[in-house]
Amino acid sequence: MNAFFIATALVALAEMGDKTQLLAFLLAARFRQPLPIVAGIFVATIVNHAFAGAAGMWITHLIGAENMRWILGVSFIAMAAWILVPDKIDEEEEQALRFGVFGTTVIAFFLAEMGDKTQIATVALSAKYASEFVWVITGTTFGMMLANVPAVYLGNHFAQKLPIRWIHAVAAAIFALIGVLVLLGKDGLL
Repeated sequence: MNAFFIATALVALAEMGDKTQLLAFLLAARFRQPLPIVAGIFVATIVNHAFAGAAGMWITHLIGAENMRWILGVSFIAMAAWILVPDKIDEEEEQALRFGVFGTTVIAFFLAEMGDKTQIATVALSAKYASEFVWVITGTTFGMMLANVPAVYLGNHFAQKLPIRWIHAVAAAIFALIGVLVLLGKDGLL
């Protein structure tokens, strides 16, 4: 259950100002139909993160726990740095708007998550908490929904009032702390 709370918090914080959150704003402004957009975000996230989580577990099994500890430690520290880089929406995602509201959202979010911070975080968290795979996927999906559902309903006006740089700094500090604890072998505290 600890994996659920860590995954939720990390992804919700990392998602603030992320390109998928910007995509949620774009879709909400374009279609003005929040329910199919929220449903599309959920479906795309659960599928994407389930694949990412499975990859994390497979990688751990493939390379062993000790090697994985070093890879995870460095990965969490790299994620801390990456979170501080602001995202922009790719033009490809803007042009996918021909499959209806739900279909467009599923396709756009699934593609936007490929190689994204939250997908990489899901791989790392699944590797770290391999025995809690379901909780990791549930937590990362819940974190995505926490960040993106308000974006759909409240739009760009609300997002402009959030201290995005401060939120990114807190998320980066959490990722860096986890990375250092993992490298020091003190990740049992998590």
